[in-house]
Parts: sequence; C-alpha cells; structure tokens
Amino acid sequence: MTDIRIKRQTFPFFDLPFELRSKILCYVLTVPQPVDLDPNNHLAGHQRLNLFLASHRLHSEASHLFYSSHTFRIFPTHDRFFGYQGKPLLKRLPTRYREAITSLELRMGPGWTRPPKPWLADPGLGLDEMINVRRLKAFVECDPSHDIIRGIRKGRDFYTGFSAHLFEQIIEQLPALSSVEFDAWPSVMWEESVMKRMIEVAKEHGKKAVLMDKETSEWRMRSRPTIRW
Repeated sequence: MTDIRIKRQTFPFFDLPFELRSKILCYVLTVPQPVDLDPNNHLAGHQRLNLFLASHRLHSEASHLFYSSHTFRIFPTHDRFFGYQGKPLLKRLPTRYREAITSLELRMGPGWTRPPKPWLADPGLGLDEMINVRRLKAFVECDPSHDIIRGIRKGRDFYTGFSAHLFEQIIEQLPALSSVEFDAWPSVMWEESVMKRMIEVAKEHGKKAVLMDKETSEWRMRSRPTIRW
C-alpha cells in the first residue's frame, strides 16, 4: 500500500501589506453586536479569538484591531451574571486591552426592580485606563417611573437616581470621553425621568449629547436645554 503524505503548506501572512492584513483580520474577527458576557458567546464566533494564540506578532495586531473596533458593554445584561460572582467583562481584561478600547455601551433597564450587585462603577472596571474611549452609548430599555408599573417598582424616582448616579460615576472616570449617544426602545420617551436626567448629567459634565431620532433613525446633536423634538 502506497503511503501518501500531504505536505502542509503555510501562507506568508506577514509578507502582506499591513493594510491588507488588517482587512483580513477585520473580516475574521468582527461581530455586529456589542461585546458582552453571554452564555451563547461560543455561538457568536468568539472562538475566533483563538487566533490570538498563534504568535506574539499576530496577537499584537489582531487583539488591537478587535478591541479598538468593537463596542464593549460596561455591565452584563444577562441575568446569569447578576449575582456577586458576575464580574463584568471590563474587570476581566488586562490594561493593554482596556487601553485599546474606543467605544463603550451602558444599557439601563435590566434588573430595574433590583439593580444587579456587580453594577458598580468602582476602580476595578479600569475606566481610567481607557484613554481612547471618546464615545459612550447609553441605551435605556425601560423607565420604571412610568405610572403604568406603579406598585411593582421600588419607588417612582429610585431607578432614575440609580441610573443617573451610575452614569455620572462612569463619565467622570473616562479621561478622553467627548460625546454620549443616547438611544432607547420606542416605548421610552426623551422627556421621561431616566433619559432626561442622564442627558442633563452629560451636559453638566461638558459632554456632547447626541440623540437618536426614532422617526428617521438618524443621530442629532442637542445643545439646547430642552429635550423635546
């Protein structure tokens, strides 16, 4: 019996121009949704991060592209990570990865009856190390101050105060933050308590407040005190 052996060939990836290598890595590593802790991450292509293990040089190029081109969620929104052991993703990252991040997302609404215990803007998040974050996306899923859920909520202004305080702690720690993009589900109005207070906090700290127009799906800069369209 003839012993047929196939010689494995390698491709000289690093002989390609840097721009072309970046396009290839972007195609391999980019995912459309914000990066967050989720039990189904293995189904979303995150196993591609094994590419980081190929070599030191590939790790350097691929990791910088991955962390600089995605939006990272500050706190997990899946209830599996709401307990004491649910350490947010940012706390799990070393400094070199935090420094490469350029965009963050804060999603308010999950756990509104009882805010998750790990949702604390403490130094462990490493926000002060994120020297390249200039954009923060703030998304509000619901506003418990609405009278429709009276009797279920902890108090009319409780979640508004919690959201505003947490949001303020976050923007105070981001050294290069310049603008905040506000968005919400259609059921949340700009003039309602949570959204209105967070926009006020952003302006008080000198950040540009950019609001999503729900009718045209376009971003608009808001410089006037009022938040009505």
